[in-house]
Amino acid sequence: MSADLLIASLEKLCKLHSSLYELAVRKTEIIKTGDMDALNQLLKDEQTHISAIDRMEKERQKAAKVLAPHMDQPTVSDCLDSLAPAEQDKIKDVTNELVQQVHHLKEQNNLNQQLIHNSLQFVNVSMSLLRPQPENINYGPPKKTKKTSEKNAQGMFNSKA
Repeated sequence: MSADLLIASLEKLCKLHSSLYELAVRKTEIIKTGDMDALNQLLKDEQTHISAIDRMEKERQKAAKVLAPHMDQPTVSDCLDSLAPAEQDKIKDVTNELVQQVHHLKEQNNLNQQLIHNSLQFVNVSMSLLRPQPENINYGPPKKTKKTSEKNAQGMFNSKA
């Protein structure tokens, strides 16, 4: 019975990660077009998915704890020993699918991060072209002009006085 709960929670995690991956692909297109309103809405949808994934992960942990009560935080691998071979195969298949989903999601998020970074670089370059550059500010002695060099050449005291 608890193996069924573990399998069900893993399958739900796979579905949620698949849906989150689809959002990440949509985010790529939104970043390319630069639609900020759509991006904000998509980020809200992502947060909803992430909180659902968090809830499902807690359910998975509870199911794993039932299967391996002697451990504090049992993993799926820890639970396999107490299951029948058919259940082990099913859990291994679902776990492999989940690992692949997470891997694809990670790659897509890296792509989105690079796109956003490139967009920010473009904005910074555009802004620096539009605003005037300040004069070079150095913290050192002021440049000597002709007037100051003549005063320094005379010395501190005027000998003619």
